[in-house]
Amino acid sequence: MGITMQNITIKPNTTQPSNTSETGKMSTQNHAHGLIALGWDPAHSPSPDRDPDGGKIVARVTGVRKNRFLVHDGQHEQLVTARGKLYQAGNKDLFPATGDWVLMNEGQIASVLPRKNALSRGASGQQGKKESGAVKNQVIATNLDRVFIVCGLDRDFSPRRIERYLTLVYNCGCTPVVLLTKADLHADPTSFVHETDSVAFGVPVHAISAINKEGMAPLAPYLEPGSTVALIGSSGAGKSTLVNALAGKEIQATKEVSHAVGKGVHTTTTRDLIRLPGGALLIDNPGIREIAFWDTDDNAQSTFPEIEALSEMCRFSDCTHTNEPGCRVLEACESGDVRRERLASYTKQKRELDYLALRETKSADRLEKERWKWVSLEMKQMKKSGKMQK
Repeated sequence: MGITMQNITIKPNTTQPSNTSETGKMSTQNHAHGLIALGWDPAHSPSPDRDPDGGKIVARVTGVRKNRFLVHDGQHEQLVTARGKLYQAGNKDLFPATGDWVLMNEGQIASVLPRKNALSRGASGQQGKKESGAVKNQVIATNLDRVFIVCGLDRDFSPRRIERYLTLVYNCGCTPVVLLTKADLHADPTSFVHETDSVAFGVPVHAISAINKEGMAPLAPYLEPGSTVALIGSSGAGKSTLVNALAGKEIQATKEVSHAVGKGVHTTTTRDLIRLPGGALLIDNPGIREIAFWDTDDNAQSTFPEIEALSEMCRFSDCTHTNEPGCRVLEACESGDVRRERLASYTKQKRELDYLALRETKSADRLEKERWKWVSLEMKQMKKSGKMQK
């Protein structure tokens, strides 16, 4: 049987090419088949070989190098640049990122195809600013099937940080899996798993040791051929060690965590799409120190479902869960059903997301004012030139 993808059918190669036309057909088939191995989804458009309108070739971004990009067209990987229009301020959200599907034209990235999702965060450097919330978007990876939230079972372990990672992942429309690395540091890491389960409702949680290869087998269903998985976590959480264990060889450099301060060192400095022996695609990322939100799809209820459910029963619809009478959330805190530190985390995240949404609204209003200012100027010019009827 062949693999049908829109207007292309890929069939097993059982004969030698007899002419130039047959050679071209086989080249197209190899190209499409190579894209499927890179994670191409049949739901994408246009067809995976070429854009019929402009003759552009489809490829996937496998790495970013400052102003250059590694792209793979299913047969070859090369270092390319992007068209000038993609560097314009208005196109920053569609600037090529690792995992993107792009259209190539004459050795350059001409455009970025629509994304299934994009794991984004606020750019670092905003901590300590007067207003919470980031002012610049940083796309970490795109077109993901899952996101591995990696947390080491040493000083790195923090349920509050895991909550923030979960909200970040949910708001970006991605599916999280929590990996508790360095399980070999504990005789029985079960208590850490239970504590993580209490803040990651319905999310798979696995305690693993990449060094001893313990607990790795349950990860296989997440790493099917053609699936794309991104890793996020703090520096020193064990992401690069995990990549090396999954790849079966040393791909990423690793360093020990400082025993003095308990912090890791940035050993991963780029975001690359790594092919695993089983056919899955893995994107390792530099360690994240500031988990700043960017997307404003308020999915905090996905991270805090029990608080959201109780909020519906509060006396006041706009209850802030601080000191209002009839607050079911505060009552749950008093009875011990909800931990106060979890409520504090929920309140902080809601405040940040509300601020981001408000800032977006203000930005939209400003853009609308600028648009009408431009229209007004155009009308004045038309009046001066006599093109408008009196």
